Amino acid sequence: MPHDPTALVEHVERIVRQRLVGQGAGHGYDHVQRVLRSAREIQAETGGERLIVELAALLHDLGDAKFHAGVERSGEFAAALLTDLGESPKTIAHVVHIVDNLSFRKGADAAELTLEGKIVQDADRLDALGAIGIVRTIEYGAVIGQPFYRSDGEPGKTGVDHFYDKLFKLRELMNTAVGRRLAVEREQFMRRFLDQFQRETSRAD
Repeated sequence: MPHDPTALVEHVERIVRQRLVGQGAGHGYDHVQRVLRSAREIQAETGGERLIVELAALLHDLGDAKFHAGVERSGEFAAALLTDLGESPKTIAHVVHIVDNLSFRKGADAAELTLEGKIVQDADRLDALGAIGIVRTIEYGAVIGQPFYRSDGEPGKTGVDHFYDKLFKLRELMNTAVGRRLAVEREQFMRRFLDQFQRETSRAD
């Protein structure tokens, strides 16, 4: 296909939309759209190569481990897709490096990200915060049979635990000034929600 960046991004977007049909639990195409939008916002202020940012944002969850028997295949799928579209080895390698080292679960095993990778990582993490982060936590909990909270005192992880175990740590992990600013706003909203939720459930109990 022609190597017009806009046309390429639009073409990849259509493919990703088709590939993620029916994939939910907060990791479907709607998630990808939000990450792309946030990545563009951060890149506009931070710099970096826009095409790489857009491609990595679109492809970062193409083979999410949650939907592939616990095996992360996004880098593999991204490489195959971009190769089929005739992209340069340099572009493919950069995008795959980002996709392979983006996720929270990689932890200390992740390789150092480029500026473009840091932008997409911030955008992905932002989507776990704020109002959408609350909805995604509840949605994913419903899929895996995890309650949002327990009023019976029984042991076991809950969605509320997830806020403290992971989500409230994300602000400190942001790479860019834009990401940190947006993370603060979203975390504050989540904390207000939890305060209200806990007041209501305490009265109900």
